[in-house]
Formats: sequence, structure tokens, C-alpha cells
Amino acid sequence: MENLRRELDQKTAQLAALREIGRAINAAWELEATLALITRKTAEVMGMDSCSIYLLDNSDIEDLGMPSTSSASIDRASADVGGSGPPPSWRQDRVSADIDPDVRSAASAGKYLVLKATTGLAQESVGVARLRMGEGLTGWSAYAGRPVGVADAAHDPRFKYLPETKEWAFQSLLSVPLVNQDRVIGAMNVQTRAYHEYDADEVELLSLIGDLAAGALEKAVLYERMQRQITELSTLAEASETLTSPLYLDEMLGLIVEMAAQVQHARGCSLMLLDEEEGDLILRAMHGFGSDYRDKLPLTVGEGIAGRVAQTGEPIAVMDVRRDPRYYYPDVAVREGLCSLLCVPLRVRERVIGVFMCYTGEPHTFTAEETGLFQTLANQTALAIENSRLVVNTAVVREMHHRVKNNLQTIAMLLRLQLREGPQVNAEEALGESINRILSMAAVHEALSERGFRLVDVRQVIDQVARTVTQNRLHTCPDLCVEVTGDEVTLPSRSATALILAVNELIQNALKHAFAGRESGRLAISVRALPPGYEVVVSDDGIGLPANQPEKRSLGLQIVETLVTQDLGGHLAVERGEQGARATIRVPGPAGGGQDS
Repeated sequence: MENLRRELDQKTAQLAALREIGRAINAAWELEATLALITRKTAEVMGMDSCSIYLLDNSDIEDLGMPSTSSASIDRASADVGGSGPPPSWRQDRVSADIDPDVRSAASAGKYLVLKATTGLAQESVGVARLRMGEGLTGWSAYAGRPVGVADAAHDPRFKYLPETKEWAFQSLLSVPLVNQDRVIGAMNVQTRAYHEYDADEVELLSLIGDLAAGALEKAVLYERMQRQITELSTLAEASETLTSPLYLDEMLGLIVEMAAQVQHARGCSLMLLDEEEGDLILRAMHGFGSDYRDKLPLTVGEGIAGRVAQTGEPIAVMDVRRDPRYYYPDVAVREGLCSLLCVPLRVRERVIGVFMCYTGEPHTFTAEETGLFQTLANQTALAIENSRLVVNTAVVREMHHRVKNNLQTIAMLLRLQLREGPQVNAEEALGESINRILSMAAVHEALSERGFRLVDVRQVIDQVARTVTQNRLHTCPDLCVEVTGDEVTLPSRSATALILAVNELIQNALKHAFAGRESGRLAISVRALPPGYEVVVSDDGIGLPANQPEKRSLGLQIVETLVTQDLGGHLAVERGEQGARATIRVPGPAGGGQDS
């Protein structure tokens, strides 16, 4: 009678424990919280020193077809319990007879169980400790689809010690499989520090908890997957908005790699574009890395993992780049804390234009879902890059057309002014001056092409124009010294062209009049930044002009005055003297401002 009452009390306590765990599990939704709650409550109600849960790696959770090991059909009476278990030969026969063939094939394929939660083992081993299906007592339980309990676990031939868990302090171990809807999804174990033989009631209780846990974990996995998909869709929507927004290419790529790192929960992401002329992959954007990664040398197509992806157009996933011989920079990976890599091609209409890379800091198996998401983002990015290039090329063509039209209009204006001089103008001299004006405009646009069609350093172009013009006039003054000094002043093309043409006219005017009959002379041109404007002074030490001579504007000075006042919005001052002349162009506006029109 006393034994019956004790058994009844024990069953009542177990049912109360199960109800408590069931209520707690039903209240939990997030996977991490659910795992922590199950291990903590199980250790409490069973009076164990440790409880741990191992789950199949995300990429391995699939339908393994286990009708014989569903929650309704596990034969707990045949659990391998007590001591170190039956002899290995008998145990192997039982395993072969009891395990579904699909489960054996899963084990032979090298599926991994990963420690996801624990109350007694080292917390730093969570997510790191791994067992193959069938490896260790816990792996054996998942492989066999039935419980196993050993009082002296370390001496059982199936036991495998994982150093990172620091489980040397524990002696006994009881493990049960986690099965949900005919699928093994992991295993759960409890351990004690002291020698402890597990009885049938403890096996039954842990098995029932395992049944509850498997369903709850499946619910939490689905919830986590749904949340991740929501995040991924939101990120893709944000990425699409970024890809279609009017950003510069490098700014857009920087945002994309940052968003990719967030959605992939990655240590960092980078993007390399193919230089089709050189055949090199050039780093264009990165997030999460330091200078060591940024300063890597370019890779050629076919070289390294990224080069191989660019060559074949197929994704490559690597578990540890620090040990993979195909990875060219293992030392950089060590310094940057990089481990697993997923590299996918950036492809537009079957043409690879670059690669997209995602790194983790810990060993990670990239699932088909993760690879598919990353490839989708890469495809969108590749299309946006191609569209951006088309827009830039169209803009460049439009800008070039616009500038050619402006220059032709300027040339036409100068020729009209030349015509007004009438028949007294020497045709050869007029043609030479016109050629110099056209060469001056050409010098501006040569400088523009070198600086990317944006701004021109006018001092540099003035120096080039002055030497070109004076070279053609050295026969009139063989020992002419030309000096160009001053500050760097940058102007947009329209303003730069007007200023260079004006300076060209002043130089030609000085060469024509200042050094007549002289073998030597000095021509000085200075450029000064006068924020928010600038000043250009052209002076010579020529014969000069009498102070009382009536002022008569030559064609050259008329052109200069028109360019300075109308095109630049500035002021021209000419000072005449007995020892040379001095022409000053002063523009009050911002040196780098103005619109090209």
C-alpha cells in the first residue's frame, strides 16, 4: 500500500511538472527563449544538474520518414538504460534492426547536431559544440530514435567528450530523441555530477518532456522563420527602393552591402566589380571590415574563390576560408575574424559583372534559403549597376553634345567679331588667332577629360595655353620668358572656357604689341583665389603705351571684355604705362560655382 501511494505521489508530481512545462512552453514563441525555458524547467522538475538540447543544423532539418519513431510509437520500455549498456555487438544489432533506413542514410550523409541551449554546460559552447548523427550518446539517441541512459557515461564506448562544453564534471547521462511529425529534429539530454542510474519513470518523464519540447521547438522555428522572412522582405523592399533611387553608384553599393550584412546576420559583406579590360575583380563596396580587407590586391577572373565564381557564374560556399586552399588571403581572414563564406555572382543577362560576398565570424553552413535570398539580392544589385552605367553613359553623351554645341557657338561668335574688322585685317594673322582660340578651348576639355568631366584647374590650363601660344611667336621675340604662378582655382567647363579664352586673347595681344622689335621680354600670369572669387593678372615688361594716348579697344580686348563681363560676370581693368601693360580680370563669384549651360 505504501509503495502504491509513493508511486501515485511520484506520478502526480510528474504530471504537475509536465503541466508546468506545457504551460511555459505554450507561452513561449521565440526560439532562443523557448530553448532556454525548456532546459531550465526540465532540470528543475527532474532534479538534474544539467539539461541540454541539440538540434539538427538548419540545413539538415528535413523529412527523414520515421513512422516507427513518432511520439506515439517510440518503445520506451526498450530504452538502453543503466550501467554502460549492453555489449557493443548486441547494441549494433539492435540499432540496425530498429532504425529506419532513411535515418541511417541521413547519418551516413554526415548530418550534424548542434548544441542550442544548456543549463549546466559551458555557455560559450552553445552554437559551437557539434555531434554527427550517431556520434556520442546524444547522437546515438537521435540516430537510433530511442532513449539511452548511462550511469557512468565517460566509460561507455559510445561516449564522445566535447572539450568546449567542459562536461568533464558530469558522470551520468540520459538522452532522448526529439521527434515531431515523424521527423527527428534533434535530441535532449540530462546529466548529473554524481553516479546515477536512471529508472523507467525518469526515462518516461524526459521522453514526455521531449515530445512537448519537439512540438514547441517546431512552432518556435516556424515563428522565427516567419519573422526572418518578414525582415528579408522588408530588406528587399528597402534594397529595391535604394537601387532605384537617384544615388551615385558607390553610395548605392555601400548601402546595399550594409543591408545585406544585416539580413544575412553576417560578420561582413563586400562587393567586387569586374574590370572587363583588365580582367580584374576590383573591390567597390564593403561593410564590417577593416583596412586589412580593404587593402587586398585585386583578383583576376579564375583566381581564388571570388575569381572562380566570376568565371563559372555559380555560387560557392566555404565552411572556413582560413583553411581552404582556394582562398587567397587566409592571413587577412584571421586578422579580420572571418570564417565561413558565401560568394555569389552578379549576373546580367548571362553576363557576370562581379561577385557578392558574405562572411560569418563562426563556422556556418549556408542553407539553400540563405543562398537563394543572397542570390536574389545580388541579381537586383547587378541589374541596378547595369542601369546606373547606362544612365551615366547617356548623361556623358548628353553633356559632351551640350559642350560641343556651346564651343561651336563661341567659335561662331569670335569669327563674327573678326569679320567686323573689315578687309584691312590680315587673313593669315586672323586665321592664326582663330586657331589659337580653338586650341585654348581644346586645352580646357582635355583637362576636363582627365578630371572626370567635372571641374578644371584653370592655372594648369593657362600654363599649357601660354606655352602653346608663345611657342608660335618665338620668331618675333626669341628670348621671351613666360611665367605662370598662383593658386589652384577650379571652375566648371563653361566658366573655365570663357576665362581661358580671355587669357589667350590677352597673351596674344601682348605678343603682338608689347615686344615689337625686341629680342627678349617677360610675360607674367598670376592666378589668385580671392574667396569667394578669383583674380587673374596678365602683365608684361614690353614697350608700353603713352599715358596720354586715346584708348581704342582692339578686337582682342573687345573679346576679353565681352567674355569677362557677360560670361563670367566679372570686371576687366587694363593699366598702360611706359614700361609694359597690366590687365586684371576679377570675378567676385564663387570659384567653383556656376552652372554649365
